[in-house]
Amino acid sequence: MDKLIDGCRKNDPQSQEKLYKQFYPALFALCKCFFTDNHDIITAVNNGMLKVFKNIHQYDPAKGELFNWVYTTVRNAALTLIRDKKTKLTFELTENDGNAVINNPFKQLEWKDIYYYLDQLPTNTRYVCSLYYLEGFSIKEIIGLIDMKEGTVKWHLNECRTRLKVIFEQNNSKQIG
Repeated sequence: MDKLIDGCRKNDPQSQEKLYKQFYPALFALCKCFFTDNHDIITAVNNGMLKVFKNIHQYDPAKGELFNWVYTTVRNAALTLIRDKKTKLTFELTENDGNAVINNPFKQLEWKDIYYYLDQLPTNTRYVCSLYYLEGFSIKEIIGLIDMKEGTVKWHLNECRTRLKVIFEQNNSKQIG
């Protein structure tokens, strides 16, 4: 891996291609949490990888694994793309009472199952659900990232749990509360 990183730091196209291909499946799956359109998914992955190659000199192995650094960079690129698209809801929603986090509906699932279930959700609900449950963003952070009101974010979290409960029951999976 060190040789690959050194090659990327020297802007070696073969090293960059190898790194890209090595991480592409996981990064594609990550971006699929945020977008339904393959073009947007690929754009987010590519934008993130361009940032990785541009800033590879900043990567410090002492601070963590390369994959984690690349993953974070690509995730941030996806969030930037979401902000740039200015995804906004055009309907008003009722506010969910309370700030308590209900059990994470994805806690007991495999990654492949998580992506399957996320694909069943409407786009904006999937964005909020992915940011909150999978990426660990707080409600306040989500509000800042995708320009939604707090009540709207809470509604999407409730909608996520409600829809997933139905989907889980239909698939004879564990129920969520």
